[in-house]
Amino acid sequence: METKNIIYELRTKNGLSQDELAEKVYVTRQAVSRWETGETTPNTETLKLLSKLFDVSINTLLGSPRKLICQCCGMPLDDSSISKEPDGTFNEEYCKWCYADGKFVYTSIEELTDFLVGHMSNENWPPKQARAYFEEQLPKLNYWKQTK
Repeated sequence: METKNIIYELRTKNGLSQDELAEKVYVTRQAVSRWETGETTPNTETLKLLSKLFDVSINTLLGSPRKLICQCCGMPLDDSSISKEPDGTFNEEYCKWCYADGKFVYTSIEELTDFLVGHMSNENWPPKQARAYFEEQLPKLNYWKQTK
């Protein structure tokens, strides 16, 4: 879906007129109209305000151009699983299980690997195979690259 349709859908779903939305994000009604016709898109600061107002990620507002994955555990991210900062803004780098209340949950890659193997292995994906997969994939994620 395109940004123009997403903004229109969120605005109408929340029962806001163009004037009301404009007032909430400090722009003119004409700016909202231009977003909804696709003539322009909101700037970065306005996208942050819209994200907070509608409780959706900026990625969602932009039509999900990026396929987000948690940079700690590798899980695909959507608005229901993306972590939030203590101020309520989305942190599109991590899932809410790896990063909560402004803090990282896992202190070591071994701790995360043990958790994932314990919860994701099954009869079709034995623990040994799951462990080998996570030991190969997790170090490629930004969080673990930075902690080396």
